[in-house]
Amino acid sequence: EPSPSPRRASPGPGAGSPGASYASGLVVIAANNGHNRASLRHILNLMTTLTFEDFKPGRFGTFGPRHVSREEILAFAAEFDPQPMHLDDEAASKSMLRGLSGSGWHLGSLLMRMLFDGFIGRTASLGSPGVNEMRWIAPLRPGDDLTLDVDVVEARVSKSRPATGIVTFKGTIRNA
Repeated sequence: EPSPSPRRASPGPGAGSPGASYASGLVVIAANNGHNRASLRHILNLMTTLTFEDFKPGRFGTFGPRHVSREEILAFAAEFDPQPMHLDDEAASKSMLRGLSGSGWHLGSLLMRMLFDGFIGRTASLGSPGVNEMRWIAPLRPGDDLTLDVDVVEARVSKSRPATGIVTFKGTIRNA
């Protein structure tokens, strides 16, 4: 298979200036809507672009910690997963989780944010073909301090698009 080296992706013309490319436009939108906890200036200064060649199989990095508050668990649940074990202490104490816990989808969203803040926000990414598996082995609790370990499981050139590299990651979130 051909190496993707000669086809190294670039951030595109004007990348790094607000609204100059699709990706930087998204950063501006997120920052202006309060979704981005880092300042836009800080993000633009970190725009070192990671490419396919930067993702060698093995441990890629550890990211976090990310503190999870009771208020954000309740807010996420109220909007996206309003089950009693995510909203009500008494109902949660009677559930199999034995106490208030965040939605698994909340944990998935936190994982995505940690991935973005850690490295995806500065990659020459074309998107993702999907998620192979997601398991929730322990409840997300108010007060948890999450750390994300990321391994590169595989990095290969696409057979159908030889100019594109495909990187498979394994992410594991743990509580301090």
